[in-house]
Order: sequence, then C-alpha cells, then structure tokens
Amino acid sequence: MNMIKTGAVHHLALTVTDSERSRDFYVNLLGFQVLAEFGDTRILSNGGLVLAVKPAPDPARASQADRFDENRVGLDHLCLSLASLADLEKAMETLDAQGIPHGEIEDLGAMGICTLTLRDPDNIQIELSAPKN
Repeated sequence: MNMIKTGAVHHLALTVTDSERSRDFYVNLLGFQVLAEFGDTRILSNGGLVLAVKPAPDPARASQADRFDENRVGLDHLCLSLASLADLEKAMETLDAQGIPHGEIEDLGAMGICTLTLRDPDNIQIELSAPKN
C-alpha cells in the first residue's frame, strides 16, 4: 500500500467570532507575531507554527452564540510546547496575574510531559506542555 509521508504541521486555522480579539490573545499572551492580515483573517506565527484566526467562511451559516466545544467532531485542543517545567510554572503565574482562568499543572506520566490548560476567547482549549525534567 502506498502511503503519503507527511511532516510537521505547517499551519492551523481557527474559526473565531472576533479575529481581532483572538489576534490580541495569541499575540499578547502567547507570544505569537502577526505575519499578515487579510480583511478579517489574521495570520500569526510563534516561529514553529503558523496560526490563522478568522471568521466563519459562510457567516450566514454561523451560529451567533456559538462557542467552541471539544465534544463535537473536529478540533479537541491546541497544544503548544514550552521549553521546561519552570516555563510552565511561570506561564501559570502569568495567567494568574492576568486573571485568566486555567487548570492545574498535570503530570502525564509515561508521556514524559506536564500540561497546563486554558481557554482562548472562543473557549478553544489551549494546552501548554513541557518536559517533566
């Protein structure tokens, strides 16, 4: 059987309710940089991932009060890597200082990482991960 050999994720596009608010969240809190803006589409990068935040492609079909729910088919969460457990602890302090709700740092055992979860303005679950040691 022939297989398609793939590499790392090139980019990820998130449908959001307010691309300017989402841009500010990813830039100001998570350190992304703005690469380009096309109308309401914002193209961001953290050096390892290109992330587009954009409104629904067909606004007439978009639910006005829609919020992200990982229990629907599609995206469950976005996980971003941090260099160390100390960076993960520092991230939790930053979230606390800014009043942004988040979970606790969790040890994922055999996976060799710890994670910290939070939500973006559209309730999309963001997971920050770092090696345990």
